[in-house]
Amino acid sequence: MGRLHSVNPGDTERRPWIVGVSGASGTPYAAAVLRALLAAGQSVDLVVSRASRLTLLDETGISFRDAHWRDDLRQWLARGADGKPDTFDMSADDLADVRYWAAGDLAAGPSSGSYATKGMLIAPASTACVAGVALGLSKDLLQRSASVTLKEGRRLVVCVRETPLNGQTLKHLVSLDEAGAIVLPASPAFYAGATHIQDLVDFVAGRVLDAADVPHGLYRRWKGELGSGSGGGPGSPEA
Repeated sequence: MGRLHSVNPGDTERRPWIVGVSGASGTPYAAAVLRALLAAGQSVDLVVSRASRLTLLDETGISFRDAHWRDDLRQWLARGADGKPDTFDMSADDLADVRYWAAGDLAAGPSSGSYATKGMLIAPASTACVAGVALGLSKDLLQRSASVTLKEGRRLVVCVRETPLNGQTLKHLVSLDEAGAIVLPASPAFYAGATHIQDLVDFVAGRVLDAADVPHGLYRRWKGELGSGSGGGPGSPEA
């Protein structure tokens, strides 16, 4: 007979959120989601697709390198949505519970269902990423991690960033919804009194965290009181 292995009640298993960043425009969304997860004390496993590195370079001027990912990530998360560097205070200690996996590493932890996670957030999600996940292609670690998340019944939030959407992409999004994923378009709202581009980015990031049941303070919530969306009140409810 096999030997029973006891569990020490004092042992706590690390259960991260996987954050996948695809090649869609919208790297500030990913940065806001990552900052908020870390601020909430969540562990993070990060997967950055090859295409997203090009987008990140184009939108921020930052080269994301495997060998220097921690320094590059700190620089990225410190940058505001308006492109200003060092808008947010980010130190090496802030990134202590981030684990990075290369997109081509299909032997990485998140590629297996036995690797414990809370779920996965893809922000932003390109239409190519949406198609790959919906069809189960698993062409890289990002898509494989999403497929594993679905098959294990864990929460998958797909923050799709594209417009307009063609019929094929709409079918893929319906397939993801039917498979149990939460399809969350990157659609910023204005009722929260946004006065800066960062406010609009933070609203979308906040909705991603809402879908993951992670507490945050990224935007002002609707409280059922009509007021000015420019700051005089809580604004108007979502349609």
